[in-house]
Amino acid sequence: MNSGSYRLHIRVKKNISLQVGALGTIKFPKGDYFYTGSAMKNLRQRIERHKQKAKPQKWHIDYLLANEFVKIIKIEIFPSETREECEKNREILNLPNSWIPAKEFGSSDCRTCPAHLVGVRV
Repeated sequence: MNSGSYRLHIRVKKNISLQVGALGTIKFPKGDYFYTGSAMKNLRQRIERHKQKAKPQKWHIDYLLANEFVKIIKIEIFPSETREECEKNREILNLPNSWIPAKEFGSSDCRTCPAHLVGVRV
């Protein structure tokens, strides 16, 4: 199966500010973030694309991952034939130490989540 949802555990090594498409300039304090996405086709290829620093900036997450002070430290894959990214995202949103760095980041097509990028204070 090459479809499903995934979660990227991302570390921002120092405070940065980035222009993120139509969302504008966003401040990302140093720390840990989780990005939840899905690919109902070509899941493995999507994850491989996220690992590349140099790529066209198509999605909000591309802007963050391209930064030299940002690193993916863990990838979780949830194979499925149905979209489950919002459920997986809510697992992180419901943590008591979670926060939203930018509304609609990664979730402009989602009707239930404030964002699909969630910061977590350790």
